[in-house]
Amino acid sequence: MLTRKQYELLMFIQERLKETGVPPSFDEMKDALDLRSKSGIHRLITALEERGFIRRLPNRARAMEVLRLPESISPGLATPPQRGAFSPEVIEGDLGKPVREAPPSLPVAEPASTSVDIPVMGRIAAGVPIEAIQSHSHSIAVPLEMIGKGEHYALEVRGDSMIEAGILDGDTVLIRRTDSADSGDIVVALVDDEEATLKRLRKKGASIALEAANPAYETRIFGPGRVRVQGRLVGLFRQY
Repeated sequence: MLTRKQYELLMFIQERLKETGVPPSFDEMKDALDLRSKSGIHRLITALEERGFIRRLPNRARAMEVLRLPESISPGLATPPQRGAFSPEVIEGDLGKPVREAPPSLPVAEPASTSVDIPVMGRIAAGVPIEAIQSHSHSIAVPLEMIGKGEHYALEVRGDSMIEAGILDGDTVLIRRTDSADSGDIVVALVDDEEATLKRLRKKGASIALEAANPAYETRIFGPGRVRVQGRLVGLFRQY
């Protein structure tokens, strides 16, 4: 499943190749997708290449080919959700009826729910940033003791930049929806309204630093207004 920007870029490259036989330049792709910088295009191309949709040809400038097109389009692509405007719903779980029914004259006590269903809103990068949070794909059951006040959602982790914080590629993180965080919190950060990443937030005056928990990744520092907090990490799930 592709994000909206990945899909738009893939189709733009495909149409340009059909029309002219030559891939578009980074500037043309940036203008077509209305992005602020070519670094965003580079990240989208890398994501498409990793997912097997395109291939960059070595030793040839601007050379790439489309290997395949998506069989299905994410529901969020037809009517793109407004960035940062998702509103996950918390739905109480249902553990079913008791195996043995009581006589009709006696009231049947329903078992107390021990979990709630939390929506999984796509993937988050713990490494090279990816596009912002996608639409609700499925739900997971979360124990009630892990849920505090407020709205919650979950994200699948991709990348290894937070391994020293115990967050591994393939983990699912539980996020409490909030637009503020303290210095030192691990947060979902939206950078320039284009890319989302899971990092430790550090406040440095008016600037914001997004700090990895892996020495292979550099700390990224952004000026005022470039980073918006989308939530704070409150739990983690891992399958073995």
